[in-house]
Amino acid sequence: MRRLAVVIGLLSIGASAYGQLADSSKPLGSTAQVLPQYLKNAGLEQRLNQPLPLTATFLDESGKTVALGRYFQNRPVVMALVYFKCVMLCPQVLHGMAAALKSSEFVAGKDFDVVVTSIDPMDTPSDASAAKKTFLGELGDTSAQAAANVHFLTGQEPAITTLSEATGFHFVRVPGPDGKMDQFAHSSVIMFATPDGRMSEYLSGIDYPSRDVRLALVDASHHKVGTAKDLFLLYCCNYVPSAGKYTVDVLRLLGIGAMVTLAGVGAGFFLLTRKGQLPGSAA
Repeated sequence: MRRLAVVIGLLSIGASAYGQLADSSKPLGSTAQVLPQYLKNAGLEQRLNQPLPLTATFLDESGKTVALGRYFQNRPVVMALVYFKCVMLCPQVLHGMAAALKSSEFVAGKDFDVVVTSIDPMDTPSDASAAKKTFLGELGDTSAQAAANVHFLTGQEPAITTLSEATGFHFVRVPGPDGKMDQFAHSSVIMFATPDGRMSEYLSGIDYPSRDVRLALVDASHHKVGTAKDLFLLYCCNYVPSAGKYTVDVLRLLGIGAMVTLAGVGAGFFLLTRKGQLPGSAA
């Protein structure tokens, strides 16, 4: 498995928490700070093609017990693991996801579903409902169809751990400004899964290019959504797991250029030959 470069943050932590991370033997502002060993367990491992625990149960935003597999039927699924009481990194991840999905021009409930799951067992369906309302507003789609296919879940630790292991999304508890262990350090990433519940792709960061999100959805759907243009772009671009993004495949572009050139030469030769065969064209 390749390891993504992860964005690890101490969420909702003030200056007092920063002091716990810094090496006190170094002057203030030193760039040679060493990340505590326990934070190194908050990375991300791509579990490509890994099946998700579809029998794991969670609570939806209405408080109803649901199996994860309920949301994996006919469409690709965009996923995120966050926690709803977070006030720093998690809202940025969800905002970036909503903005990219909105720009992709795909439609929730028609082309994709969304499943956002809290990693904090203390989060409640009420927290999930409030986060979902904000997300739908940022998605720019408050229709009944979108609301019925965007899901914000909470759960108990065993189910959360099972999902975390299946996705390769690792996190650790860290102290907040008051010293309580109620914050989490984790990666900044959104994930894509196939309709049958297998991990497909990961996009890292907090700003996700709409092109990459659209291609990831087309890929995860096994090309059941998207246009001929999307398929052409998929052919010209490669998903790079280690970078968590799509990059242009130069060799394929050169191949396409070569084919176009040969076709042009062939067409020119054909036209010249035809012209030479026209009546009266001979000297």
